[in-house]
Amino acid sequence: MKLMMAVVQDQDSNKLLNALTEHNFRVTKLASSGGFLKSGNTTFMIGTEDIRVEKALHIIKENCQSREQLVAPVSPMGGNADSYVPYPVEVEVGGATVFVLPVEQFQQF
Repeated sequence: MKLMMAVVQDQDSNKLLNALTEHNFRVTKLASSGGFLKSGNTTFMIGTEDIRVEKALHIIKENCQSREQLVAPVSPMGGNADSYVPYPVEVEVGGATVFVLPVEQFQQF
């Protein structure tokens, strides 16, 4: 058995949740926030049999697309911020970060 933890952007979370439940995956959805852009993320915890891991990864990949987004950079710490003009920077957001962990024991009550 495996525990999959998938961190996805909020924009993709409902679509992914629907796709996973359509394929009979049991999913726990947790609100989380990212450290880089400090924007909302969703973390999915998915417990599944070893043979279904590839299917779950395929579903996640199909439903969590990366895209370009303009963000305003954070002002510099220290120094004179009066002359600092934050120009938007284009960064890639979205997609998914997935961890697949072995489960030593599983109990359901």
